[in-house]
This record gives sequence, structure tokens and C-alpha cells, in this order.
Amino acid sequence: MSDAKAKMAARAAAFDEMRGPEGCYAKYEPIRRWLEQTPAETVALKRAEAELLFRRIGITFAVYAEGGDPERLIPFDIIPRVLDAEEWRLLSRGLTQRVQALNAFLRDIYHGREILRAGHVPERLILHNEGFRPEMQDLETPQGVYCHIAGIDVVRTAPDQFFVLEDNCRTPSGVSYMLENREAMTRLFPDLCAQHRLAPVSRYPEELLETLKSVAPANCAGEPVVVLLTPGSYNSAYYEHSFLADEMGIELVEGADLLVDDNVVYMRTTEGPRRVDVIYRRIDDDFVDPLAFRPESVVGTAGLLNAYRAGNVTLANAVGTGVADDKAVYPYVPAMIRFYLGEEPILQNVPTYSCGRAEDLGYVLDHLPELVVKETRGSGGYGMLVGPRAFSAELTASTEKLKARPADYIAQPTLSLSTCPTFVAGGVAPRHVDLRPFVLMGKEIRIVPGGLTRVAIREGSLVVNSSQGGGTKDTWVLEG
Repeated sequence: MSDAKAKMAARAAAFDEMRGPEGCYAKYEPIRRWLEQTPAETVALKRAEAELLFRRIGITFAVYAEGGDPERLIPFDIIPRVLDAEEWRLLSRGLTQRVQALNAFLRDIYHGREILRAGHVPERLILHNEGFRPEMQDLETPQGVYCHIAGIDVVRTAPDQFFVLEDNCRTPSGVSYMLENREAMTRLFPDLCAQHRLAPVSRYPEELLETLKSVAPANCAGEPVVVLLTPGSYNSAYYEHSFLADEMGIELVEGADLLVDDNVVYMRTTEGPRRVDVIYRRIDDDFVDPLAFRPESVVGTAGLLNAYRAGNVTLANAVGTGVADDKAVYPYVPAMIRFYLGEEPILQNVPTYSCGRAEDLGYVLDHLPELVVKETRGSGGYGMLVGPRAFSAELTASTEKLKARPADYIAQPTLSLSTCPTFVAGGVAPRHVDLRPFVLMGKEIRIVPGGLTRVAIREGSLVVNSSQGGGTKDTWVLEG
């Protein structure tokens, strides 16, 4: 099949979130009228205005595959994605269930390991996993929480079919774009926004701060002091780090701004050292503490792990959460839900082949042109093969990689992701989307309605990652 025919087939098979067999869905009707009544020139002007606004306030994202340009803007599409109240209730219930199970799993593998002994998850997959941290063994975290902030990637294939594509339990990013997208829409299109009863997203920083305070150490005296730990201005998500710290009214710190004395963490200030109770870290495990992990790290703080193990500071997310979002562990999340909660999953997984299994590997090699292949520890869309859109040389190279290191890969069917109307160079056209809602877990679970909708800007593309040229949309959840 030619590339053009493949794109046409994908579009025909995809669920259109705006239009059904009987016409435009009611939730999109005001958007439809707005698009019909607004001249294309006006829409293009507003789009340029949005880009200028984003550049003025510094919403950029460094894409390392393109040289790490710190001034690159993530494309923002001005046509919002709309979910009704019933759709959001289903998603919210499923997200809550999933994060509860993932957190129970993390606590279990660092304590009794009951799920491993019961044989529901292979022991080798966990104890030999790069994300598993023996240093966390038997460490009790406040409120028993390990994954305080989760970003769960959800895709849709039909009106009533949502699938979880990926769990992000380490340092999920993108929430600043969710907030700034809404801000841009209300500035640029106040009349359109006023026509809808939109569930607000602006309270996310407040809810994040309350979540972090709720997991302060037991020996915290008075109001917990919370800081956000960043690797620094050269990190691709630095804008988000500074944005969230500012919105929460907390200090943005780098590793050198903190010191550990007698297993207590302090922040250097002009008035002298100030004790820190909770650290919202946006630094990977390996770089948190040069004494415990990579000695060459210059972005962490020496002694931080000892202070953490002593119960004098909370790290959010906890060290060692990466094992829960490893793509090789992903197929076992439904089993976690059944094991820990005694419930059937509300949101289903995408069927997944674990290439470390001989029978799965054989199937994948035989059907490679039909599948999506991912590195188990990959992220950002790097190292991914989309079989139906791959050239012969890419398929050959992937075959060799799979044979050489099968356990490093999983494969999934090529889902026909739903589409939403998107403003592109040729006008308005359908483009594939996914959704990353953000789940906060502390003393209670909080989910701001909506999330970050990512959109594959290129025609026919199924890759929505910002690092691969994808863009974002504002996500509207209509209040019931």
C-alpha cells in the first residue's frame, strides 16, 4: 500500500471525536458553528497571536534530537478538544483505580513482595530492573505514598473505548502546557469559552502544593517547607519547573542550594539555612545524590538519600518509582489492579507483546510491519518503530535489534487513535490525539478535570510526542 493510501485508510478507520455518523456531536456544536462563522484569515491571525504570546512568556521546550534548541515552541493548536462530563467521570474513575494499584505495587515490591511471591509479576522483571532501587527496601514513606504525581497517557479508539498507553510515575511533565493552553484560549477567544461551562484547571498548582504538604515527614514542625528541585536551566522542562514553583509560591532550587547536616536537609538563604520538609524533585534517581548514586552528578545534593531514609525529608516522587512505568512492567498493571484492589480494570491496556518471551518475539518478528515497537525504557517517542509507516531498511534494522536484545522491547498493535479537528497549513483537518491527565496522590487523590492533549501535527502521523514534532491543544471538560 502506498504511503498516501495508508494515510487515507488510517483517517477512514479513526474515530472522529467531533463528528459521528449522524453529524456533529452536541458537545462540539458551538465549536462547529465558530469554525464556520470565523474567516480562515482570522483564525490564522489568532494562531500567530498565540505563538507570539507563548514566546513572550517563555513557553519553550528543548528538543535534543534537533540540537536541544531552548527556544523551540511546542506547536499550539487553537481548536480545543472537548470531553463531556460523562466521559470525564469514566476517565477519572479509571485513573484513580490505576494510580492506587501502581502505588500499592511500589510499596509492595519494596516491602513484602507479595505480588512477586504470588507469581502475578515475574520476579526477574522487577529485581533486575534498572528502575528498581534496593536502597528503598523497607523504607516507609509518609501516607504510604510513592507516586505523588502521575501522568497517565490515554488514547481513544471509539466513543466508549479508552486505553491506557503508558504510565509515567517518575517525573511526568507537561502540566504547565495544560495550564498555559487554557490561559491562552481564554485570552484569545473569551466569547467562545463563555459559551461552554468549562471545568477549571487553574487550581492545579494549589492542589499540587496541598498534596505535597500532606506527605510531609511525621517530625515536621509547623507549616511544611516545600521546594522544587530542578537540574537547571538547560533541562528541556525548565520552563515548567520555574512556572510551577512560581505558581505554588515555593522556592525553585538546584542541588547546590541545598545542604544536608546530620541527616536533615536545609536550603541556603540570605538569612541562613532553612529546613526543608518536602522536595518536589524533577531530577532522575541517578542524579539525586552523588554519594548514593552517580558520583559524577553535579545537579544533586550529597547526603540527600540518607536524610530521606532517616525520615527527615519527603521526596516526591519517591526514589525507585521508575520500575512502575517501565514498558515491560506495563502489561502487568491489570493484574496489579485485581491483586491489590480486587477489581476489574476500568481502563484497559493496549494488547502488548513482551519480546523477552520467545513466543511473543516470534509473533512480533513475523508481523513487524503491522506493529508498533517500543524500547522498554524509552521515552519521548525515541527509538520507536511504527511498522505500517516504516521503510524496508527500518524494518530490517529493527529486526536485528529485536534479535540481539529482545527483552529491551515490547510491541503493540497499531491503534487507530481518535482524531480532533486541528488548524493546519491547509485549513482545518483531523489529526490524531492522545491525553495525559495528571493524578495527584497524597492524603487523598486529586485529579484536575482534563489534562494535556497532544496532537500529531503531521498528516497521518500517530506520534504525538513533543520531542517528535507533536503539538498540544486545550482540553475542555464540560461540567454536567
